[in-house]
Amino acid sequence: MTLTLTLVRHGRTHFNARRVLQGRCDSPLTRDGRAGVRTTARHLATTPFTAAWSSPSGRAVSTAVELLRHHEDVRLRTDADLREYHFGSFERRPEESLDAVVAWPVLVAGVLDGTHPGLPGGEHARDFMARTTSVFARIVERHLGTDEHVLVVGHGLALGAYLATLEPIGLVALPNASVTTVEVDETRAVRITTLAHDVAGQGLLAARPAHALTPVA
Repeated sequence: MTLTLTLVRHGRTHFNARRVLQGRCDSPLTRDGRAGVRTTARHLATTPFTAAWSSPSGRAVSTAVELLRHHEDVRLRTDADLREYHFGSFERRPEESLDAVVAWPVLVAGVLDGTHPGLPGGEHARDFMARTTSVFARIVERHLGTDEHVLVVGHGLALGAYLATLEPIGLVALPNASVTTVEVDETRAVRITTLAHDVAGQGLLAARPAHALTPVA
């Protein structure tokens, strides 16, 4: 039996379009963002989802609700540990303001290895990685040993951090409304079968690559 997790990053938001940092804070989906999510929803319309989980952030819930319009019998659950990394005092500020303090690849490397102490008022990387790996472990444990298909809607850095713990890929830039699939067999062996599939054609406008990273083992 193989459990399939379908990971979808939320649709493009107004902050995404303006290149403004949004971790714990939130902003609504743009018109183009909603259209992109609807495209992804049609792409996933025939996927036999049996369960759905989402970050409680508005942008993620809005995305999940749209995706589930084709799966009316599937109940949406939220888990606070699926929330995005907390950028502290840099929330709601332009991405370039953070870049002036720490290069994105350097920050991401410290986040993924759990050593970054956190930005002022933000979250220690150790805590972020602990809750991120913990929530996925709980989801897997709940559905392990089945042929279920589970939808998980979340955020670029949070989903990317989880994926980086599975295979030595570093942080992969996930386009808005993109689809990634992970399979877990009965022995708990995990493999990524689809990575950052840009179904909606949203591109990398709001997905920050970190090419300078050393892959996470």
